[in-house]
Amino acid sequence: MEEKKQGYIYSFESFGTKDGPGIRFVLFLQGCPLRCLYCHNVDTWNRKDYKKLMNAEDVFKEILKVRGFIKSGGVTVSGGEPLVQSDFIVELFELCKKEGIHTCIDTSGYIFTEKSKKAIELADLIMLDIKHIDPDKYKVLTSVNLAPTLKMADYLEEINKPVWLRYVLVPGYSDDVEDLHKWAQYCSKFKNVERVDILPFHQMGTPKWDTMKKEYKLRDTRTPEKEEIIRAEDIFKSYGLPVYLTNRDNTDLKNRYK
Repeated sequence: MEEKKQGYIYSFESFGTKDGPGIRFVLFLQGCPLRCLYCHNVDTWNRKDYKKLMNAEDVFKEILKVRGFIKSGGVTVSGGEPLVQSDFIVELFELCKKEGIHTCIDTSGYIFTEKSKKAIELADLIMLDIKHIDPDKYKVLTSVNLAPTLKMADYLEEINKPVWLRYVLVPGYSDDVEDLHKWAQYCSKFKNVERVDILPFHQMGTPKWDTMKKEYKLRDTRTPEKEEIIRAEDIFKSYGLPVYLTNRDNTDLKNRYK
């Protein structure tokens, strides 16, 4: 009998509303190769810091407990970087598929391998974070290279996988007007993008950086003004991108991001 993969779990949320369509069961996996300056879950970086070790069947039992609530939504696997544990995702999504449960992966796109392709192909939706379009600025933000993410974006279009793109707007790092135009122009070529979300930077993760005793370089970085967010939305819209407008009549900028 084939041994079941163990998933290194950070946490799960039974009634997520910001991680894909509808109400969702959101599973946060442990481990991430990126070191994003604005990460608000720095305690997910190292796999050894996992909170739970579960196989896919045990996680699926937790999903079934709330199936009635997520019937209009589904299951989203996030992180950390979930595709670090692609084999585990495959086992979990195969169980979900048998029960007709919608599946989604929230990813940076950095782990683009044959194993991750299998997980991607099983997902009904990919939420892809293209954090910057300039390779040098991307590396400053994340510590890794941009190329794998762009390759994944090409692959997702090749297999016609529905995609939601997400972009964190950070003053001084990812809000340059020229860069925003370049990002929008590049992403506008993808015909499988169903939605684009602009997520304003916030300081909600600061306590975790302090707890983990890590240097937080964005401690003095401000949250973007509403007008700055609208400007970014308008730039993206001007290239025909399906921007999800959340900031026109809503001053609550506490959107979640990875």
